[in-house]
Amino acid sequence: MPSFTILNERALIAVGGEDARSFLQGLVSNDVTKVGPNRAIYAAFLTAQGKFLFDFFVFEMDGTLFLDCEAARAGDFVRRLSMYKLRAKVEITERTDDFTIAAIFGDGAAQCLGLEDVAGNATSLNGGVAFVDPRLAEAGARAVLPVGRDVAGCVAADVAAYDEMRLRLGLPDGSRDMIVEKTLLLEAGFAELNGIDWDKGCFLGQELTARMKYRGLVKRRLVPVKVTGPLPAPGTPILREGRDVGEMRSGMADLGMAVIRIDAMDGAAECVAGDTVVVPIKPDWADF
Repeated sequence: MPSFTILNERALIAVGGEDARSFLQGLVSNDVTKVGPNRAIYAAFLTAQGKFLFDFFVFEMDGTLFLDCEAARAGDFVRRLSMYKLRAKVEITERTDDFTIAAIFGDGAAQCLGLEDVAGNATSLNGGVAFVDPRLAEAGARAVLPVGRDVAGCVAADVAAYDEMRLRLGLPDGSRDMIVEKTLLLEAGFAELNGIDWDKGCFLGQELTARMKYRGLVKRRLVPVKVTGPLPAPGTPILREGRDVGEMRSGMADLGMAVIRIDAMDGAAECVAGDTVVVPIKPDWADF
């Protein structure tokens, strides 16, 4: 039986109005025209220089587009989106208090919600919406339900269980793993995790992102790591034979995420963060 956990650290931003879709289409990394009652996507909002600002899921509910994003930064996200509103007929509002966001994971997660086990597959559910994680079907699903309604057929779990699953799969968790105004999308696996549409046309920060892809400029990757010793704090440098090759990000117990130089992942020499041995792991979904 799959597990579910309430994600209190997530927020919802509603983008409505007749220009909502075209408004977002010119700003975010994925193709918003593909979002509908049966499809959700993963996307990012970047600086004009192509650096990470926000990542989020986009889904449709009752004809309005919703962004599932980090709660702690939702206010800043609304502010930045509003800067580009100009004369567009768009309404941008935070709707977190109206809904509960839950992660459903483990064997049978998609089927529990009446979904196909395909990344991004979506459906209406109990007055809300459910969708398979658009990044990776193995990560389970999301349910966005009106406050007071529960996820039936699943066993309650704490958020640590979900975080462990995320770390094992090597999925980034927003600004815990990606540095605001610094991280590049291709370093964080967005190409493989269905977070970029290369055919949609221009979006904010698209020029640098495309240049990195076509010139093969990616030298570092955000990957899961196995930790032997005390878990290093985020930001701890990772060394290999005395050379700086990366930096720790989020983690728990003996698992973590870290940015590592690709040429330091061959296992020929040990990587360490302080007194802790750090072993980078290439995720099955990664292409590098």
